[in-house]
Amino acid sequence: MMKIFKLFLFFNLIFAIISCSESKLIYSGKIINQKNLDNLNISNKNKLVENFGQPSFIDPIENKYFYYFEKTKKNNFFSKKSEYSYIFVFEFDQNNDVIGKKVLNLNEVEKIKINKMKTSNEVVKRGLIERIFGGVGTQKAPNTN
Repeated sequence: MMKIFKLFLFFNLIFAIISCSESKLIYSGKIINQKNLDNLNISNKNKLVENFGQPSFIDPIENKYFYYFEKTKKNNFFSKKSEYSYIFVFEFDQNNDVIGKKVLNLNEVEKIKINKMKTSNEVVKRGLIERIFGGVGTQKAPNTN
């Protein structure tokens, strides 16, 4: 009788978790609207910041601005679906004029081919004494092949 009660309680708990929630829209990053998307032909950095606000990330080395946009619909604890997820990348020259624009759809990440090259790990190939005493003594130059 106790096993049936525990099983009944377990199924009621699972049912409550799955069905007793309402769907929520969760926005991450910048919130975009159709006006923002219509104004992608921006010519300089000042107009970009005026229209989109401060960027999510600034790359000072390559002089790029990154804007992250995501909208997720969450129905319950187990169901979460990304409606859209984009990164807009704007590249500037020395005069702060836009010289490059790129839109990356993060929902299509599965289509990206990942490079299978690996860096050799020389630490694993060394013996126990070499691992303990590491840099003591002379070392060979690492293999660059």
